[in-house]
Amino acid sequence: MLELFILFVSFSSFLSSSLASDDINLWCNNTPYPETCKYFMGHGSHHFAPKQKTEFRKMAMQVAMERALNAETRTKGLGSKCRNEHEKAAWADCLKLYESTILQLNHTLTGKCSDFDAQTWLSTALTNLDTCRAGFVELGVSDFVWPLMNNNVSKLISNTLSVNSGSTEKQTYRDGFPTWVKPGDRKLLQASSVTANLVVAQDGSGNHRTIKAALDAAATRSGSGRFVIHVKSGVYVENIEIGNKMKNIMLVGDGLRNTIITGSRSVGGGSTTFNSATVAVTGEGFIARGITFRNTAGPENHQAVALRSGSDLSVFYRCGFEGYQDTLYVHSQRQFYKECYIYGTVDFIFGNAAVVLQNCMIYARRPMSKQKNVVTAQGRTDPNQNTGISIHNSRVMASADLKPVLSSFKTYLGRPWKQYSRTVYIQTYLDTLVDPAGWLEWDGNFALDTLYYGEYKNSGPGSSTTGRVNWRGYRVITSDTEASQFSVANFIAGQSWLPATNVPFTSGL
Repeated sequence: MLELFILFVSFSSFLSSSLASDDINLWCNNTPYPETCKYFMGHGSHHFAPKQKTEFRKMAMQVAMERALNAETRTKGLGSKCRNEHEKAAWADCLKLYESTILQLNHTLTGKCSDFDAQTWLSTALTNLDTCRAGFVELGVSDFVWPLMNNNVSKLISNTLSVNSGSTEKQTYRDGFPTWVKPGDRKLLQASSVTANLVVAQDGSGNHRTIKAALDAAATRSGSGRFVIHVKSGVYVENIEIGNKMKNIMLVGDGLRNTIITGSRSVGGGSTTFNSATVAVTGEGFIARGITFRNTAGPENHQAVALRSGSDLSVFYRCGFEGYQDTLYVHSQRQFYKECYIYGTVDFIFGNAAVVLQNCMIYARRPMSKQKNVVTAQGRTDPNQNTGISIHNSRVMASADLKPVLSSFKTYLGRPWKQYSRTVYIQTYLDTLVDPAGWLEWDGNFALDTLYYGEYKNSGPGSSTTGRVNWRGYRVITSDTEASQFSVANFIAGQSWLPATNVPFTSGL
């Protein structure tokens, strides 16, 4: 951590220290949390006022970083004070999440990044802190969380996001994929056979019998180029974590019906939602093809994640995601799902990534009695986060176990998990299961004015918008320009990274 401190302290040297502190007030007054801004800008090494917005932005990021480092140190010290397993579980998540937050802020401070990149990483940093807080709440130990949370880091990151807002980037596509997919990765995704660096096979015919063993071996490789692990047919009962240091890992299965990774952690079983994932990935540039990610905890154990991705520029091609509540956790960063199958009941595609699901089959399953099915629960907490769920050219249908009892359960397109929840369905087929109201409240009037829910040129018996909710934040999108903001091109800047993965994508609408 020492080198990080040296890095940030050096920033202050390039700024003039001769300007009065009331100039800082002018800048701070334009942020969401002006008092927090003034306090931290006016203390410590920050006795200068920036002349330009770029200087102010860098200062705001520096202050956020200093507070985050301070909070991380305090969080580490709280481990010995945990009174039970639940507190320990929530605390362990927070350690990982603070580490990731510092990584995102460091990226933004030191990298030669576009405004769009910066907005993505700052959005992720803020999401991490919300997730940390949520773990204590869902395990019923929130009285333990306040010393952790009382550090203003979230407010300082929100301020930085607001200074950086308004930055958008046109996304272009090549061969059906956003351009951020590199040509080499595109070939890997589309090739009928892939040359693997390692092979996993339960019968001993590969290099390893478990995926974890192969990942452990991959972690020792030199460099961070694309590393391909072929996972042969089989049901792998493993909980897997691909962390921040494991970049550009690709898992290739023998098809989603043949290669299955399965686990059963759940909130009902004592995990946090965040840590319940069968597979969790945060290492940048992760790709999966031809694999099913499954959580078998069942509906009675509530939140139980099959896959959680916080991997920036991650791609899932022809994969399956099977669970009940909270199946697919699109936690943060930029993600793309193509020709995937997603099964669940309550909030089964949820999180705060900037994510596009294209040509996917989305199946609502039979929930517990008195439950309602909700396809999405998007978690945007700040109006300047560039996040949301865009479902494009896909199908929303009832699974085989729901069809015979369709009249007993209602199914909705989404509900607002957080204040600025944002979800759009574009040119998607909605079957009879979708309730005429379309969308469901989370809790009374919460977020109904601040959310953004849109539907554009959908088809099928559940697509009529005549009986839809009349919330201020809901709209039937009629403008092609408005709809195109949520295309792969514009929403996840796909042109710059998707081509390399060889996953076909449609750039526009």
